[in-house]
Amino acid sequence: MQDFDFAIVGAGIAGVSAAYHLAPQARVIVLEREHVAAYHTTGRSAALHSETYGSAEIRAITVSSGRFYRKPPQDFADHPLLTPRGALIAGRAEQQADMQKAAAEYARLVPSVRWLDPAETMRRQPLLRPEAAAGGAIFEEAEDMDVAAIHGGFLKGARAAGTVLRLDAEVVTLERWNGTWNIGLRDGESVAAANIINASGAWADVLAGLAGAAPVGLVPKRRTAFTFDAPVGVDLVHMPMAIDFDETWYIKPEVGQFLGSPADETPSPPCDAQPEEIDIAIAVERIETATTLKIRRIKNKWAGLRSFVADKNLVVGYDPAVEGLFWLAGQGGYGIQTGESAGRLAASLALGRGMPGDIAGLGVSEAALSPARFTQG
Repeated sequence: MQDFDFAIVGAGIAGVSAAYHLAPQARVIVLEREHVAAYHTTGRSAALHSETYGSAEIRAITVSSGRFYRKPPQDFADHPLLTPRGALIAGRAEQQADMQKAAAEYARLVPSVRWLDPAETMRRQPLLRPEAAAGGAIFEEAEDMDVAAIHGGFLKGARAAGTVLRLDAEVVTLERWNGTWNIGLRDGESVAAANIINASGAWADVLAGLAGAAPVGLVPKRRTAFTFDAPVGVDLVHMPMAIDFDETWYIKPEVGQFLGSPADETPSPPCDAQPEEIDIAIAVERIETATTLKIRRIKNKWAGLRSFVADKNLVVGYDPAVEGLFWLAGQGGYGIQTGESAGRLAASLALGRGMPGDIAGLGVSEAALSPARFTQG
């Protein structure tokens, strides 16, 4: 039986980023239940790096990750990981006061966020109808992420540092003997590790249950997306992603097409999520109501699970009751934008070194992310 310091369960962005940062300092194996890495949520992302999206801690970790993505190590990828896009959050007249308050909050961490009046909102996103563009917050520095290159860079670097990747390696039993986890796999093989890092996405509470840990209340929520053709002659290169202030729809320009979504958050059991026709129909109706777009044909459609805990923050840290079980879960819709720094802070905490100074300096504390917060009265 192979013996490791850390067995990371899950080869999505969370797992491979943690492996990337741990592998130079520890013996690491990554166990992935599917036949390929990043099969579930990581591979189904809308792929926008936005420092205005999520809780205060999420936004801070996103800022930290952005520093890495914009200047990664020379051998990490052979082309830029981020490219300019911009993000515009727009809304109706009755939402204006709340939108302005939100824009001011975003600007405290990201000073370049600007409030736009209706005319400028329409200029930046001319496809909006006037009633959906009573004002907005623009974040010019929001960027498209090359998810495959980001995930691939972490996995390549982790393996180069000695990480072992096992595919088709579903964990079915967990037993702890004398400070070591005996990890039973579906194929009958076993792996031994001093610590388990629970980076299993929608299955994180299920895996914790195998280890005898209490759940953190993780709720996987289905998010639907699809692509459709852009109108002829529309300049998509300089067009920002448009997001409804209430997050009931969004459209993101891509090469020759748009990605659209109803921004749904439908609770779901852990599964290989598939799109529902009703969700696509709802998105089409919302997008056509708020914009001048006419969606004649759906080109591609898919769904993924975005897993949240109650406060919508990450869950990072050792379980308060089960020795050697480390949580790296609850990424929700922020997993890739926070990926690098979430993996780095997870590695630091797992090795007993505390929160990295640069991340702590952005206002992130261990307590805000710790799984212990769910057991405190």
